Amino acid sequence: MGVQVNLMVNTDQAESSHGLWQLIKEDWIAHGRDWTKPGFRAVAIHRFGVWRMKIKPLLLRAPLSILYRMLFRKVRNHYGIELPYSVELGRRVIVEHQGAIVIHGDCSIGDECIIRQGVTLGNRYLDRPLDAPKLGKRVNVGAGAKIFGNVSIGDNASIGANAVVLSDVPAGATAVGIPARIIHSSKVGNSHL
Repeated sequence: MGVQVNLMVNTDQAESSHGLWQLIKEDWIAHGRDWTKPGFRAVAIHRFGVWRMKIKPLLLRAPLSILYRMLFRKVRNHYGIELPYSVELGRRVIVEHQGAIVIHGDCSIGDECIIRQGVTLGNRYLDRPLDAPKLGKRVNVGAGAKIFGNVSIGDNASIGANAVVLSDVPAGATAVGIPARIIHSSKVGNSHL
């Protein structure tokens, strides 16, 4: 007879407490029920990294941390997706394609966001290394977009392909260009680029 252990992820990262497997199942469904997609694998390893930090006896956590580090490096080096466990990742986040995705460890990404290839979410100034972007819910980040510094991207916003975002983007807005400027703002839904 086995011992049942109820292990939960950080409630800051999911609106309500959900078990590791429930979150991974949601992510699997969001990624088209394809476990071979690099984006799904990156998100699943992120979830595992968060979950293992909940294991309080360090002796039990140590082998899980070694496993996490190996898996994290495999995804980073093989698929080009750098998604550290310290990122506050919402539910059903989709990493649509692999390659050149770098996400700062202090970023916050809301539920149901879409991140595409070539996206960087990072700090802007070397003397402020902890500044990182905060994405609201259902933010659509186009291929090659760069979002730098302590900026907030509102719910349902769209960031155009190759845009360089250096300031806040309001909810429902579309930002394009270098540096990014707002070309459309609406209070309703998100039209995907």
